[in-house]
Amino acid sequence: MGDPYFPYAGNGGYDVQHYDLDLTYTPPDAAPAPIIGQLEGVATIELVATEDLDRFNLDLRGMDVQSVTVNGKQVPEVAPPAAGQEVDGRAYWHVQDADARVWELTIQPRPKLKAGRSATVVIAYGGETTRPTDIEGALYGWVTTRDGAMVVGEPEGNMTWYPVSDHPTDKATYSFEITVPEGKAAVANGLQPRRPKTRGGWTTWYWDAPDPQASYLATASVGDFELRHSRTNDGLPIVDAVDRDLTDAQRATTDASLALQPEMIDLFESYFGRYPFNSFGAIVDDDSVGYALETQTRPVYSRQASEGTVAHELVHQWFGNAVSPSRWQDIWLNEGWATYAEWLWSEESGGDSAQTSFEGIMAIPADDDFWDLAIADPGPFGLFLGGVYDRGAATLHALRVKVGDEAFFAASQEWLVRYDDSTGTTEDFEAVFEEVSGQDLDAFFDVW
Repeated sequence: MGDPYFPYAGNGGYDVQHYDLDLTYTPPDAAPAPIIGQLEGVATIELVATEDLDRFNLDLRGMDVQSVTVNGKQVPEVAPPAAGQEVDGRAYWHVQDADARVWELTIQPRPKLKAGRSATVVIAYGGETTRPTDIEGALYGWVTTRDGAMVVGEPEGNMTWYPVSDHPTDKATYSFEITVPEGKAAVANGLQPRRPKTRGGWTTWYWDAPDPQASYLATASVGDFELRHSRTNDGLPIVDAVDRDLTDAQRATTDASLALQPEMIDLFESYFGRYPFNSFGAIVDDDSVGYALETQTRPVYSRQASEGTVAHELVHQWFGNAVSPSRWQDIWLNEGWATYAEWLWSEESGGDSAQTSFEGIMAIPADDDFWDLAIADPGPFGLFLGGVYDRGAATLHALRVKVGDEAFFAASQEWLVRYDDSTGTTEDFEAVFEEVSGQDLDAFFDVW
């Protein structure tokens, strides 16, 4: 895709329409065995070529490939070519260079794919799962846990568990069949089209996510989960998966926070328009990853779900999920909005007002290095720095004050309608607010 921060993530030449992931997962043995699982998968990928393709790539990290077919035709495996050497005929190979952060599965279909033509690519693969890390050393991707797996892929970690064009601009729909040992639960995006089926000591869980989503928002978490089903007053399904091994204190906090989800949805729909997907809910795991992620329709929380974090991950469904960043440098459009949602919820529920929260940010001394970061271009190591979140939220509040409430919320909804199921940039965002407000906002955005 050519993202400036992750140049090898995502792939050009085609547009993925749908991923069907058939996974079988064996969690680690009991302690003191190493925390290593075993994953076997068959990915069926529906794509459309956007140009004539002699070959194309998918991102896949740490997995071995057993077979590849394109439109039902087997693609033989050959070794990677030497520099400058052409490989004749149908071939694929797997290139992994951890130092350069390059993980590519290259496929040469025969006949070649013509622009505008659809193709069905079926890849059988598998391997050991561990606890992969991103460029900062934080856990992400298929994070193996003692009782299963916590699957959180931002920014480009989902290549650790399925072959994918791992970039937000290539959104697709998903379906899942996840087979795990009987007694374990597997939880993914969307809703369950049918009940899980148990046979011979294994249970297969089925999930369907018909709304397009960025690859980093897919999850297939496995654990000792209790599934709880409820609905909002408007009938939106809520599916919560809560780890049975939470402490009493973690469970109390989680239960109280998740009980507020319908009320939060009502509030944010009043600001931003109808909730954008077919369901909501949570996956609360007892693992020690230590953060939450807005996986689409079903955010993942480590250890507990707190009230503010639930509000944060909920608003990500609009800002970040329905409309995703075209470039990772634009992540403030995700995290600024989600943090601002915490301020709005606090105000609604009797806590600090949004203005008070804003003033708290502005009280940070001007010579503090908090203000040094360019939040619209924080660099690949700055995606999750506090300034992206807090200064992003402060930017939005200052914008609200500048253009007024009516224009601010009208432009927010226009942004979500115009770029729904797609992506946008900071420049696109400014353009929408200038159009709706009728103001020249160049100087404002330069400052903030």
